Amino acid sequence: MLEDKNQERTSLSSLGEFALIDHLTKDIKVKQPSTLTGVGDDAAVLDFKNKKTVISTDMLVEGVHFDLSYMPLKHLGYKAVVVNVSDICAMNAKPTQITVSIAVSNRFPLEALEELYQGIRLAAQVYDVDIVGGDTTSSQKGMIISITAIGEAEEEDIVYRNGAGESDLLVVTGDVGAAYMGLQVLEREKQVFQVNPDNQPDLEAYTYLIERQLKPEARKDIKEILKGLEIKPTSMIDISDGLSSEILHLCKSSGVGCNLYEEKIPADPQLISSCEEFDIDITTVAINGGEDYELLFTIKMEDFDKIKGNPNFTVIGHMTQESEGTHLITRAATKIPLKARGWDGMNENDTDEE
Repeated sequence: MLEDKNQERTSLSSLGEFALIDHLTKDIKVKQPSTLTGVGDDAAVLDFKNKKTVISTDMLVEGVHFDLSYMPLKHLGYKAVVVNVSDICAMNAKPTQITVSIAVSNRFPLEALEELYQGIRLAAQVYDVDIVGGDTTSSQKGMIISITAIGEAEEEDIVYRNGAGESDLLVVTGDVGAAYMGLQVLEREKQVFQVNPDNQPDLEAYTYLIERQLKPEARKDIKEILKGLEIKPTSMIDISDGLSSEILHLCKSSGVGCNLYEEKIPADPQLISSCEEFDIDITTVAINGGEDYELLFTIKMEDFDKIKGNPNFTVIGHMTQESEGTHLITRAATKIPLKARGWDGMNENDTDEE
């Protein structure tokens, strides 16, 4: 958390907007066949032929979605791409291009934006997407990043939120809750550092949690895994705002209810030990934490044997008639109404990240 105060700093005003864009994008190469024209013209030109195009945009605002006291700029750039790619994956589509727009105050030198773009370009490489445009402008209060992700899919492959049936199984990839606890660890260490700047945190026991917060990964692999298993989800969404919120989104869109089983919710061992240390209820964290960027989807009952035993998936519940409502079934077999207590980007009292 200590910063080198003697780093070379190049004022952005010494370049100007167009020279800055040229500097940040000069080494960007396009790889997708659908990219006809990328950075350098008034608009990107894409050709998807007979495939459908899916588009999603997310904005990250300093002080709301990220804290640069513990979020390295390279990680921020990477994460900004991931959160958008995840939305494309949640449509069962293939991400292909992104546009990147940033607003920065004059406290950021060129070197800071170079570091940010290192992360953006690394994520573009990892997820095989082309950077095809964007915008830069000034900000009065810090940094704002807006990324638009574009993807392609055959029409019959696209999965929406509104297709879940009353007897479908509810499935989640990976584990949930770790990103939220990673944020709690970082916030705690920030408070310690502010009191004693000479104190260097020992974060070895929280490596997985912190990585899930600072450098999450989108589940681009799931589309091909499901295709190989000959499964098409009936509905799907990514977990950015908390498991409970996303379940309620699926239920509302599909006109169904749901029973979520507490004992089935997958949790990493670091999450379990950290919840005990922080004296926080693990189920509360797991269903409300958010920012896991795993995929939540429903499948027909007859597809259960195809995913049974697959380490990528956990069946955590089943859909019901809408009239039955949405419930958490506790380990003690108590039925509790499921509430949305995850991230709300318009709630002034929310301080965790989207």
